[in-house]
Amino acid sequence: QVQLVESGGGLVQPGGSLRLSCAVSGIDFSSYVVAWHRQAPPKQRELVASMTTRGLTTYADSVKGRFTISRDNTENTIYLQMIGLTPEDTAVYYCRAFIPTIRQSDFWGQGTRVTVSS
Repeated sequence: QVQLVESGGGLVQPGGSLRLSCAVSGIDFSSYVVAWHRQAPPKQRELVASMTTRGLTTYADSVKGRFTISRDNTENTIYLQMIGLTPEDTAVYYCRAFIPTIRQSDFWGQGTRVTVSS
């Protein structure tokens, strides 16, 4: 019933830009914290950016000033605008919606791959 579907990944050259989208259905989206994580094996999955229900954001140090998370509560969509991409940004990116105080309310997408290479 609950679905998060990422899109917008692909191959981009260093210095390029990309916008990821995550369409959410099956939940009251406006009540959830939203986030983007990424994983590039063998590294562990890491938090890239998050936004609370009040619009407060947090970013990993490695992406500050380059990535911007946003949400559209009318369209039930999460976005990650990425600029100044480097090969170190290559990873599978996952969107997430969760309520921190409710353990059962933690939903993830399947991921979209971003490859930064010339």
